[in-house]
Amino acid sequence: MSILEEECMFPKASDQTFKAKLYDNHLGKSANFQKPRVVKGKAEAHFALVHYAGTVDYNITGWLQKNKDPLNETVVGLYQKSSLKILANLFANYASADS
Repeated sequence: MSILEEECMFPKASDQTFKAKLYDNHLGKSANFQKPRVVKGKAEAHFALVHYAGTVDYNITGWLQKNKDPLNETVVGLYQKSSLKILANLFANYASADS
């Protein structure tokens, strides 16, 4: 998970750079991390993890975007109006994810 968090901080990160980092950090170093087998008629998988009940294939398409968790605008509004000046100041110039 730390690799996913790290990749989300880089603007030019992509699903492919995330996959490359997973492979660099885990492939051949952990028996539980494997390259997936290509199965005809099944969705593309990017890596496989061996769990207690069997091997599960994972497709990482969109993981970086899904992991970027913007603050709720209502919560930001409450923080900006807080009677705690330090909290209000921290969020005074907050730019929304839509900006």
